[in-house]
Amino acid sequence: MASFFRSAVSPSSHPSPQQAAAAAVAAAGDAAVKNLSSTFRLPFASLWSQSAAPLSGQRAAAQAAAAAQAAALAHKEAAAAAVHASRQSTYNTLFTILAVVATILITEQVLYRRKKAHLPGPTWTIPIIGKFADSLRPSLEKYQAGWNSGPLSVASVFHIFIVIASSNEHTRRILNSPMYAEPCLVASAKTVLCADNWVFLNGKAHVDYRRGLNTLFTRQALATYLTIQEKIYRSYFAKWLADPSPAPTPYMMHFRDLNMETSLRVFCGDYIPDEGAKQISDSYWLITVALELVNFPFAFPGTKVYKAIQARKLTMKWFEHTARESKKRMAAGEEVTCLTDAWVKAMIDAREGSDKLADESRKVLVRDFTDREIAMVLLSFLFASQDAMSSAVTYLFQHMADRPEILRKVREEQYRIRGADLDAPLTLEQVDDMEYTKMTVKESLRVKPPVIMVPYVARKPFPIDPSYTAPKGSMVIPSFWNSLHDPNVYPEPELLRPERWMEGKDSPAELNPKNYLVFGSGPHYCIGQQYALIHLTAVLGTASVLMNWEHEITPLSEQVE
Repeated sequence: MASFFRSAVSPSSHPSPQQAAAAAVAAAGDAAVKNLSSTFRLPFASLWSQSAAPLSGQRAAAQAAAAAQAAALAHKEAAAAAVHASRQSTYNTLFTILAVVATILITEQVLYRRKKAHLPGPTWTIPIIGKFADSLRPSLEKYQAGWNSGPLSVASVFHIFIVIASSNEHTRRILNSPMYAEPCLVASAKTVLCADNWVFLNGKAHVDYRRGLNTLFTRQALATYLTIQEKIYRSYFAKWLADPSPAPTPYMMHFRDLNMETSLRVFCGDYIPDEGAKQISDSYWLITVALELVNFPFAFPGTKVYKAIQARKLTMKWFEHTARESKKRMAAGEEVTCLTDAWVKAMIDAREGSDKLADESRKVLVRDFTDREIAMVLLSFLFASQDAMSSAVTYLFQHMADRPEILRKVREEQYRIRGADLDAPLTLEQVDDMEYTKMTVKESLRVKPPVIMVPYVARKPFPIDPSYTAPKGSMVIPSFWNSLHDPNVYPEPELLRPERWMEGKDSPAELNPKNYLVFGSGPHYCIGQQYALIHLTAVLGTASVLMNWEHEITPLSEQVE
């Protein structure tokens, strides 16, 4: 409105007094309007400002809440995605593991079936462990079930594929095929007995080594050993007879102690003091338990193998001591008193070109065997003789107690050969004359052989039969029981009858010497066979004239473990 008034008077450049007054009035009015406008504008602006501030804060808070909610939702979705991914990864890992395990198990079965071929044995093997449970509780009945299933049968224990031979033909083929198979005993044998021990040699190296050792079992050497043996027998028999208790007592460990002292004194003479002999006897049992067919094969502290190694180290210490002391005595020209002396003396004779040795022995013995080499041979002899001989003596005494008519004949022969002086030292010639006693020993070993199988390992694919080849690395086990209980060779095979060996060269037993596998066959045939037979004959003969004994029969008496 002020502008309208200004436009109306603007054409006049020189206003009249009335116009000037009107202009003044208009200006005053315009100023009043401006003041009024300012008066009205300020409160409205203040009200807007005061109402807009809370609205803006609420909107910001809402936006912040929405953003937080969105962030939480995003985090939740991310967490869910992570959980899903983790689960998926776990599922994938489990699936992969299961797939690998399934592949291994299926492969195990496929390989087992391929190796098994047409032979009798479990159709499938228990995953991983195979027949481990059976091996923890072995029994003759379980073995016989396998032997009677066929001339060859198979099993598996911890992925070790095993071929068991039960027929005489296949058993002898394993024993007489050094190019295809070699003794492995058990998985821990080389760890316990030393991998460079001569018993693990094969082929020409084994044959040559064995030729040198044959000099330890000549008649002259055996006569020396017999004197030592009988003194120990009499000492133990006197101790047993002094026991006032009439109660039945398990005697296997007593027989074990008798065998241990006999072996140590025959092998080492008096080079080992009584204290050392006791240490060996007490610790040697650890070697026995570590050489079970199935055992944890690693020498971790606390394991059977670890303990056996400590026992072997202790035994080797005394055997090396024996070798050192024997070399001193034999170099001084002193008398031979034990097996170690006989060996050292033979080495001296070989170097001096003595005609006392056969040419084949001289070639081997001409070198100087170290104390450790001698000790390892003594260790192998102790291992071969101790447990098997303890079982043989136990069965022999049990058989005589259960068959008094046979013991009576043994006793009659002893009185006839020994004469009136039963305290006189026994001679090798007298043992030669103990025909019935020797046949009794031979028959006892046949009925209850102390060793019924010996594990070998296939060095390469072994054509053990025209229709079957044992895979390389498999364990091939010749077993002796069926050969020794063949009714075509030994009529009434379970009957202990010494006379079957005295019926002439045309008797079934004499016509089939290949069946008598008590001492094995082939290049690893027991080198101490004659020593073992003399030991058993002498211990039975001496016992028969010095004491009586009875056997309390129990349900376990005839069980073979």
